[in-house]
Amino acid sequence: MPRSRQSQVSLSDTPYYHCVSRCVRRAFLCGEDKQTGKSYEHRRQWVEDYLLQLTAVFAIDVCAYAVMSNHTHVVLHIDKAKAEAWSMDEVLERWHILHQGTLLTQMYLNSELRPKLSEVQLQAIHATVEVYRTRLFDLSWFMRHLNEYIARAANKEDQCTGRFWEGRFKSQALLDEAALAACMAYVDLNPVRSNIASTPETSDHTSIKQRIQQAKQGQQPKPLMPFVGNPRETMPKGLPFELQDYLQLVELTGRVIREDKRGYIDDAQAPILQRLQIDEESWLALSTGLEHHFASVVGAGHSLERYKREHNQLRIKGMAAAKRWLDLD
Repeated sequence: MPRSRQSQVSLSDTPYYHCVSRCVRRAFLCGEDKQTGKSYEHRRQWVEDYLLQLTAVFAIDVCAYAVMSNHTHVVLHIDKAKAEAWSMDEVLERWHILHQGTLLTQMYLNSELRPKLSEVQLQAIHATVEVYRTRLFDLSWFMRHLNEYIARAANKEDQCTGRFWEGRFKSQALLDEAALAACMAYVDLNPVRSNIASTPETSDHTSIKQRIQQAKQGQQPKPLMPFVGNPRETMPKGLPFELQDYLQLVELTGRVIREDKRGYIDDAQAPILQRLQIDEESWLALSTGLEHHFASVVGAGHSLERYKREHNQLRIKGMAAAKRWLDLD
């Protein structure tokens, strides 16, 4: 029996999650109908655009993404503290971008009507705001908005109704830095692994292409969570790696997994692997088989053991893979 989403998302364990959504009508998410010759590739831009738009509303950051022909991958960071710091006005303004809200919340944001609200009405609005605030850092609500938007647009284009996605999305909690780095590389290299792109910089509708384009100008893309360097005491918000290290790591990994170029990671390995203490063979196995070897949580053996103990689980899929590839001892 699948576990409830609430039991899978625990911010006390990690704010990072890998989510995968697969299409029921596999050939018609972004592919080409071989019978009619009609192309649906433009839908990948729908997904990419709306995904990045949602980050301006939710207290959820996009670390990595790849929009494939029949499924999507996203690595997300939940920023609960950011949502808790928002004022009532900011929560309502954000929520009203996506929903009409209630009559009372609309009155509250109207400068002429707000003074006329009674104390009882203000208390009701305050309670509603707290519900909205919680939803704005909720993984399920974020994915729900993304997938429902695409489903409606695709169904309208197809002139049909019915389910578009395969049930609920799949999620994996990323318990430590090694799991985060491996998962991001796994997502960014999906087009290369699937032979629809030859290099990371030509992988359309991926975060890695955006990062490379911006890196050429000495910048980082604003819609994506930035790299802020190795962990330290005065750590700003961002991914705990160096951008240059990560890009090099993705390039080296991509060179290995491309079928037309059987390369290998040489002695000049990326510093990020040295810091995470993962050898080249283990990194390759991990970054190309993350969904296969792990279920709802990804991390080193000690991270999985702690998670299992704290959540009273008898077993966790991926323990053997974690101890083989991620344990430092």
